[in-house]
Parts: sequence; C-alpha cells; structure tokens
Amino acid sequence: MKTTEETEDKIVELTSTQYLIETIKQLQADTEKLKLELRKAKRVPSSKISIAFLVPGALSLVFSILNNSQVLAFIGLGLTFWGALFLFIRPIRYVKSSLLDSTAISSYSTIDRIIKDLKYKGKSYYIPPYPKEVYLPEHLKGLKNMTVFISADSGVDMPQIEEIAQSKFLLKNPKGILAAPPGLGLLTQFEKELRTDITKLEISDLCESLPKLILENFQLAKEIQMNTENKQIHLKILDSTYKNLYSTEKNLKSIHFLGCPLVSAIACAIAKTTGKIVTIHQDKTSLDGQTIEVWYRFIEG
Repeated sequence: MKTTEETEDKIVELTSTQYLIETIKQLQADTEKLKLELRKAKRVPSSKISIAFLVPGALSLVFSILNNSQVLAFIGLGLTFWGALFLFIRPIRYVKSSLLDSTAISSYSTIDRIIKDLKYKGKSYYIPPYPKEVYLPEHLKGLKNMTVFISADSGVDMPQIEEIAQSKFLLKNPKGILAAPPGLGLLTQFEKELRTDITKLEISDLCESLPKLILENFQLAKEIQMNTENKQIHLKILDSTYKNLYSTEKNLKSIHFLGCPLVSAIACAIAKTTGKIVTIHQDKTSLDGQTIEVWYRFIEG
C-alpha cells in the first residue's frame, strides 16, 4: 500500500509533467507566430531597384552598339553594374521588439505556475557545461549542455552529475527543477558572432567584448555596462528590448531569479567562461523601467 508521501510525490510529478506539456505547446504556438510575423516583416525592395537599373542599362548597351556611341556604352555599363549589385543584395528583415516580449511571456508565466504549485522558494543556478574538447562517455553526453537548476529552498546543494547528464526535469534530492536557460538561444548567437570559444576567454575580456557585441550586432539595448566588483559581476542595461518583462503589470516572479532572455544569456556566458556555477544574487529596475541592474554571484563547487 502506497504511503501518503509517495502519493504526494506522484501528484507533484503528474502536475509538473502537465505544466511541461503546456509549456511545449505554448512555445510551438509562439514559434509559429514568430514565423508568420517574419513573413509579413518589411524588407528592402532590392529586386525592384535592380530591375530599375538593369532595364535602362541593357537598353543603353543595345543603342550604343547600334549607334556606335561610347557615351551610351559607359552609361549602360554603369547602370548594369549597379543593377547586378542590387540583385545580389540580400533583403533585410525587421522584427518588432514587442514581438520578442510576447514570445517570452508565456514561458515565464508557465514557470511561475510551476513554482507556485510546487511551493518553491529557492534561486536559480546556472551550471556550466563541460568543454567541447573534453571526452565524455555516451551516458554523460548531457553534461555538455548548458542547464539552469531552480532549487526548492534557499540551500545551495547542486544536482548529481548523473541527473544532469540524464536531462531530468523534476529532481527529488535536492528538490528542484533542471531546465534549459531562457537565454540559451541568444548565447548560441553570441558565440557565432564572437567566432571564438568563450571558455578560452578571461572574464575581463568577456566583460569588454560581450556588451559591445550585444549593442553593435544585435541592438538589444541602448547601453550596457558590465564589470567585476567585490567578487561578483555587475550588469547595467539601459533601454533593454526585454525591459517590459520586468513591469509590475506583468508581475512575473521567475524573471527575477532567471533573468530576462538577455540577462539569462549573459549568465550563461559568465558560467561558461569561468567554469563556475552562477546565480542571480540581486536585480532591480529604475522607477521609469528603462534601466535594469543585475548582480551575478559565483557559487563555489
């Protein structure tokens, strides 16, 4: 006969599984919405500009041959050159920043529901993956994935290596949740643009290069400051694309211990660079909601 504790664990597991399924469905719906929005996005009409140059350019070349005119030949060559150039220019697509907010809200809302239902009051811990060049047996391949552990209480006990490798979701000892960080997709894009293995960087180099990359290549904020102070890292973001996620109207609890996708991606980058577990120790926003400050702290293994 099953004990009361076993019955409660079974109910918790079924409830969490149901929420996980809902999260996947919501993410799929958000992905389809994003694809639809991208199809409707404005783009530079390079093909039309190309035709506008190529047609008169070709006509000028034809008439230059018929009339033996060097002037028409030079004009035709110039117009044809610019027409060909615009033909090979790839269209630029734009995505509204509000769309980025809307695709992220459902994930945080679902995490809030899970945390509330399970009565978790802990923090998030970004666990760095093993470097790519390190050999691992097949049953430990999961250790090369970036994960975030959401603890049930304020303790700092970390999951066992085997549980991380098996990509478990709901853990019992210590109690908590293992999940993919919300900023993992952004981190992948950052690494592609940096064209370097961030595990080989010093933390000072990361603090210098990452804000510049985010501002110049992704335009996800107006200004970013990132520096080390008192054995922790202080991040200050002005006019972030994700600033609305911190508004009191949305009242998202998980945004403060997981961070928005940008804050989460930076936490992942710090963890990979240092090889240490990273937690969001504190965060705050300005009264006008334009400035977000975050303090990351290292957890010694």
